[in-house]
Amino acid sequence: MRFFLIDRITRWEVGKAAEARKNVALSEDFFDDHFPRRPVMPGVLIIEGMAQLSGLLLEASLRERFGKNAKAILTILDKVKFRDLVKPGETLVYTTELTSLNEVSGKVSVQATREGRLIAATGMVFSFKDVDDPTLDGKRRALLDLWLGKHDA
Repeated sequence: MRFFLIDRITRWEVGKAAEARKNVALSEDFFDDHFPRRPVMPGVLIIEGMAQLSGLLLEASLRERFGKNAKAILTILDKVKFRDLVKPGETLVYTTELTSLNEVSGKVSVQATREGRLIAATGMVFSFKDVDDPTLDGKRRALLDLWLGKHDA
């Protein structure tokens, strides 16, 4: 099963920072079991949304700075803190800032907020795995273009 936890990228500064939105809908499959009659978005999926945005930013930054095409793989979560629950009908804003980057790894500081209130925050470290698959690269580029609003109408 493949799932995306980003609906739209609203800020995109390669080598610096990015921001994205996730509209949390009651129709999401995970609400069936988490929890019946008291739906709450699982914390691990909030982390996944932050990681998806952060990985995209790191991959683009690696390409721009070092000319390398690689997949960012999450390896370390540092000091994860959850401050509040997320319920259906709410919108999460993920904000990630690049703190370090070299040819083998990258680090970001990332948070999720709801209406300006901090929901979760963590540091993330990613390692890079070389990618030599033009089909996968094309699909990832098309998805990034969609999230950035660059698709054809």
